[in-house]
Amino acid sequence: MRKLIDFLNEIGGILYVGGIASHIVIGAVVGTPDPETAYTVYTYKHISALILILPGLGLKVFCDLVLYFYYDERRNWMKVKAVLIAFLTINAFVFLVPMMPELRALALAAIPTGDLSAFHALEGKEALIGMSNAIPLALELILGSFKPRLFGERKKIMV
Repeated sequence: MRKLIDFLNEIGGILYVGGIASHIVIGAVVGTPDPETAYTVYTYKHISALILILPGLGLKVFCDLVLYFYYDERRNWMKVKAVLIAFLTINAFVFLVPMMPELRALALAAIPTGDLSAFHALEGKEALIGMSNAIPLALELILGSFKPRLFGERKKIMV
């Protein structure tokens, strides 16, 4: 059962990180879009968030909860990982994913006029919030992969 949880955690990581990577790549490829392209890109980003990012994140949270409560994994790496995954989850569910329909609506509204100023303002905010995920995500993946001894755990082992 533990191997299954570890496997599901890996799948969750692939879905989550892969979805984020696809958002970064499509943004880099498109650059500054016209209103029609912006609408298409954010339609893609919203759907991929619903199909890849949120399920991947949900799977990671589920696996971490199973490890914590069922397998009694209470070492410090898991506690720090839980704080990081909570931050990532709040960012995704409260800020980033709800912005997708707003960005699509702003892009759609700009099609007749070509004025994307409101779109770009919200897109900039989305980019900043997305960038704030980089370090917590990297740390969460490192902790989950290497499971290092942290803080007081090192001293207890050496004594």
